[in-house]
Order: sequence, then structure tokens, then C-alpha cells
Amino acid sequence: MVFGRGIKDIAPEAIMLAGAGRAILLQLANPAIGYGVARHSSFALDPLKRFHGTLAYIYAITNGTPQQRASMVSQVHRAHRPVSSAGSDSPHHYHAQDGELQLWVAATLYDSGMQIYNKMFPALAEEDAQAIYRDYGSLGTALGMPAKAWPATTEDFKSYWDEQLARLGVDETTQNVAAQLLAARSAPLWIRAAMPLARFLTAGLLPATVREMFDLPWSVARERWLNSGLGLMRVLIPFTPQWIRHAPMRYYLKRIPG
Repeated sequence: MVFGRGIKDIAPEAIMLAGAGRAILLQLANPAIGYGVARHSSFALDPLKRFHGTLAYIYAITNGTPQQRASMVSQVHRAHRPVSSAGSDSPHHYHAQDGELQLWVAATLYDSGMQIYNKMFPALAEEDAQAIYRDYGSLGTALGMPAKAWPATTEDFKSYWDEQLARLGVDETTQNVAAQLLAARSAPLWIRAAMPLARFLTAGLLPATVREMFDLPWSVARERWLNSGLGLMRVLIPFTPQWIRHAPMRYYLKRIPG
């Protein structure tokens, strides 16, 4: 399987969705984002709304037409505009248009995406790895994050990542949001049927410290099952037709104007 040199070449791969729950829980573990989501979204009624919105945004930015990219960015800006702790009793200050929070969101998407890519596909050439890293920054800059905020190199990113992990924290409010997401009780039956697997992948792929914050069960046996399952998927992917591997991207892009 041959890939190109940018995010547009790896984002369509359906297996990349395996890291989506990981990325969202890492986002929620940032207290400012966690409280913003808890207080300004309808998680109880539609716990998967952020998941669907995140996927639509990624596909539009990476593989959409200029019109689709503009449409999706406009939608996200409208949704983010009222998300602010101003005038509230929130213990954490937040504003959805804060560049530092946008940086963390983009960082979780990159790190989670690379966690899955590196487990599923052959190693990238160094120049491809750096090009994909730079491209992931566009997921933040499209929202208004200053381009200079994205760490210059992957080495700089690792330092930023380790520093941010040490600052994460979860309380009852954000833990409840995560529980609603992972239960998806109001979702269609086919989604609820898939949630045990989603919970398993999310727990297994999270850094151990963050997994413990969300009180997600794990064990040596589960780790073996995870590695075996991912190993099987790695073998099957080259034999899976592209129209299947890219089906989620096509699904979301068809629903975005342009």
C-alpha cells in the first residue's frame, strides 16, 4: 500500500477512526475543554455529536473541496462563538476560540492519528512523516490558531505533549461527559452495538495516566487482546478494497455543502 506525502493520503483510511475516542477523551481531560463541552453542548441528548462533528471537520479540511472546507469552518466558528466561561460560575476559564485550546485539540488528533497509523501501516519515510506532521497543524489554523503555535518539529511536539499530559485533570463533571459519550444510550441501535468495541479501543489506546483519570478498566489480558486485534487488522488492511476503507470519508463529505 503506497501513501503520498500528506494528511490527505492517510485521513481517508477508516482504521484511523479507531483513535477517535482516544482523541476526544484527551480533549475532555483538559479542564477548560471538558467544562466547555459539559456546559455548552447537548451531550445527554446527543453524546456522539462531537464525534460526528470532529470527523466531518477533519474530512472537510483534509480532503474536501474549498467550498466544503469553508462551509465546515464557518459551522464550527458559529458553534464555538458562544462557548465561553464569561459570566458563569465555572471553576475553569475557557473560550472555544482560544488558540491554546485549539492547539490542544489539533495535538490530540495528530497524536491519536499517529498512534493508529504506526500500528497499522509500514513506517513512513522521514520526509513524509514531517510533511504529515505539518499538515496536522492545519486542523488548528483553520479554526484560527496562530500558525506559530504549532510546534515547529516533531521533537518540539513531544516536549509540548509531555508537558500538557502532566497538566490534565478529570473531575466528576468531565467524567460524566465521557461516560455519556462511551455509553451512547440515545444513539441508534447499530452505534450502541459497536460501543463496547469503541470503549475497549479508547481505554487501551489512552495513556495509562489518562485512562486512570477516567476510571476505565484495563488489564494485562486486555492489552494482549488489543495487540492481537490490531495485529489482525494490520494483516487484513492491504486486502480490503479502497471503497470500503474510504467509506466513512465519503459518507461525511456527501453531507457537507460544496
